[in-house]
Parts: sequence; C-alpha cells; structure tokens
Amino acid sequence: MNRRSIALCAASLAVPLLATAPARAQTGPASAATSQNSASQQAMVPAAAMPPSGNAYSGSVPEKLVPGVLKISLEDAIQRGLRTNLGLLLADQNSRIARGQRWQELSRLLPNLTTSSFMNDSKVDVAEYGFTGFPGIPAVVGPFAYFDARAYVTQPVFDWQALSNERAASENAKVAQYTYKDARDLVVLSVGYAYVQAIADLATVSATQAQVNTAQALYQQASDQVNAGTSPSIDGLRAKVELQTEQQQLIQAKNDLAIQMLTLARTIGLAPGQQFELTDNTPYQPLAHLTVDDALSQAYAHRSDYQSALASVRAAEDSRKAAWAGYLPSLSFSADYGVAGTYPNVSANGIFDVRGTLTVPIFQGGRVHGAVMQADAQLQQSRDQLDNLRAQIDSEVRTALLNLQSAEQRVTVAQSNVGLANETLSQARDRFRAGVTNTVEVVQAQEQVASANQQYISSLYLDNYAKISLARALGLAENGVKQFFEEK
Repeated sequence: MNRRSIALCAASLAVPLLATAPARAQTGPASAATSQNSASQQAMVPAAAMPPSGNAYSGSVPEKLVPGVLKISLEDAIQRGLRTNLGLLLADQNSRIARGQRWQELSRLLPNLTTSSFMNDSKVDVAEYGFTGFPGIPAVVGPFAYFDARAYVTQPVFDWQALSNERAASENAKVAQYTYKDARDLVVLSVGYAYVQAIADLATVSATQAQVNTAQALYQQASDQVNAGTSPSIDGLRAKVELQTEQQQLIQAKNDLAIQMLTLARTIGLAPGQQFELTDNTPYQPLAHLTVDDALSQAYAHRSDYQSALASVRAAEDSRKAAWAGYLPSLSFSADYGVAGTYPNVSANGIFDVRGTLTVPIFQGGRVHGAVMQADAQLQQSRDQLDNLRAQIDSEVRTALLNLQSAEQRVTVAQSNVGLANETLSQARDRFRAGVTNTVEVVQAQEQVASANQQYISSLYLDNYAKISLARALGLAENGVKQFFEEK
C-alpha cells in the first residue's frame, strides 16, 4: 500500500468536522507490484472526502521560536495543541460570549439600583403657558433655583418571559461549555492524526532508504557479474532501473515527510521555522476487548457533543416558554427616595415615590404568535439534531471498533508477510549470486519486500489512528489517547 492508500484509509476512519491536512496524492513513480497493490486497496476502501485544510483545527496561534531542536513526544504535541490550536481558542471565546449573554438575561430578574441628582436655575415666561392678563400674575416668574437628589430601585415581581429567557441563556451557556470540551477532544484527534501520520512518513522514509541500499547492492553485484562475463548486460540495466526507481521513491517519501512535519507544526502551534524531532514511534499494542454495549454506554455518558445537544434541547424548550409568556401579564415594583429643595438658601425635604405596575397584553398584532411558531420550529430542529447525533454516535462507535479490529488483524498478517518477503529476497539474491537465475527474480523479490514494508507501515498507522478515533468516539480522547499509547 503506498501513501495514497494510507490517506484514503485514514479518510474512511475520519470523524466528521475534523481536518488536519488534505489527503496528498502519491506523485512519485511506483513499481508495478506496489501500484497494483495500491489499486486493489483503493478499490476496497471508500474514498471519503477529507475536510478542507482551512479547518480551524488545522491552524493555531504560533508560540515564540525556541533555539535548537525541540524533542516532541505525542503527549507534548497534544499539550501544545491544547494551548495553541485555533479551533479550541475560538471555542473558548464562544463560551465566554454565552456566559455574557446569560448575565444580560439575568439582569432583567435582579434589582436595578441607580441614583440621579440635578440642580436647576429657572426663569419662566408665564405667557408661554397661556397665562396673560391675569391679575397678580407677573409676566415673568423667577429666577428661582432648586435641586433634587434621589435613589431609584426597580424589581420585577412576576415576569415569566424574562425568567424563561434567563433559563434558556443558562442552558446555552452549558451548550457552549460542552462545545468547548468537545473542541478539546477534536484537538486531540487532530494532533494525534498529524503525529501518527508523521510517524508513518518517517517509517516510510526509513523503509525506502533500506530498499535503496538493497537496490544499490544488487546493482553493484549485477555490474560485477556483467563485467566478469557471467551475466548478460540486461541484468545490469534491470538493476540500475530498479535502483533509480527506489531513489525516486525515496525523494518523494522525504518530501511527504517534510510537508507532514509542517502540517503537524501548524496544528500544535510551533513557531514558523522551528526545528523539531518526534520522539515517539507508537509501537503496536493491541487493546483489551471492548463490547459494543459498553462502548455505547461510555459514549453517551462522556461525549461532550451529545451533552451539548441535550442542553440545546432544554434551551429551546425554555425559549419556547419565553415566547408563549408574551401572552401573560407582568408585575413590577419601583420606588425612589431622596431630598429636594431650594438653594442657595437651602431648604430641603425628604421625598419618595412607590409604585407597582401591572402590564396586561391585550392585542399585539400577532407578534407573540409568530414568536411561538419560531420557537416551536427551533425546538423541533434541536430534537431532530439530538436524535440524529445519537444515531451518529452509535455508528461512529461501531465503526471505530470494526476498524480497530480490522487494523489489528492486518498488523498481524503484515508482520508475517514482511518476514516472508525478506526471506524470499534473500533466497533470490543467493540464486542470482550462484548464477541459477537472473535479476528479474531478484527485482520481483525486492518489489515484494517494498510492498510488504508499506503494508506493515500502513497497517500500523491505521491501527494507531483507529485507537485515536475510538477514543474520540467514546468521548475520552484527552485521557484515552494517553492510555492507548502508554508504554506497556
């Protein structure tokens, strides 16, 4: 399986809305055996479209450049991603916005206390008010000066609409909080994908370099035999073609690795140009058996997006109550107390005003009816989305378990196949050295080794990615990835 097959398999495992990098096509020349194997793998794997590379979880706010070369483990990469990943930072700010909106709605239920004071100098033309020609009333009154200083308090006594709106805002704040927690899981999944892809690329470079070394040795051996007259010149040509083919594969593998390292650096917030090395190789570690029922129970209990959807339904129910409360009367209380008098010869007296206000809606032109219709539609949308998410979680959990089971079986078969291919190559080289066969058999054996190594690398990658996907499906990505990849 070549690198395109790895990307296509990863796409079939990917959780929706997660993207760290688009699948990259393998553009380097491939051998006949590898190409044929890749085509068969692509036929078995559905080509699910990867999300766009501009997804927020593939970006970050870079940290400062650190001199030297950083050593980055999987745990380090996850922690860096949780500090700097753009998707998580945006989710955090959305949570703050929701909390601010909740405080705004709460203020409508709490007492509001204000003070107001003023001083005034006046002279009044009484003719302005229609008093003209009255005996004893001068044309101009004043000047006179007075002041007024008061404290005002207002308090809703009964306002079902404001109460329901506050409850809806509280649920929306919970939605934002759960969304933030879910964003942390998506960051772990995004970083984990980028890290294990980089590890797979590192293994591909190492395996391809080994193939180049083998091809170089075969070419030297073939050249010696051609020069000695024990082999035809076509054997040397075949060996040289194979060597150059492997060299081209190595160039492509190194380029893919460099690009993936850049992708990982962007995901975890490394400064542009920061030099770093990966310290983990995530060796193969089979997981303990987990039943579907147990996995689903964990997912429904821990998935933050599911808890967010539940809170969204509750928020929509409260919003519907708030809309219907537009038909209900409301009662409020207000009072003020202060002093007022004249100046500069101060003569002050205490003053107050106490008022209770009952507001009864009679006709509002269908405004409340329209608000209730909108709230009903939004509530039904929230319920439909919750039902859809529950089914989606069921599908994701079952898919993750199936992919993990398949990946572990493929690792076992690939390990055996690598040993068999290496043994075949060893025997073919011995036969060529003894003059029993020509380079055709050796080249074919080399292709089998290259294909077996790629199959093993891709199966390890898919197994690691299946573990990360399972941790995400269970809602335990942040702790699950540490557990799944800890050294045993």
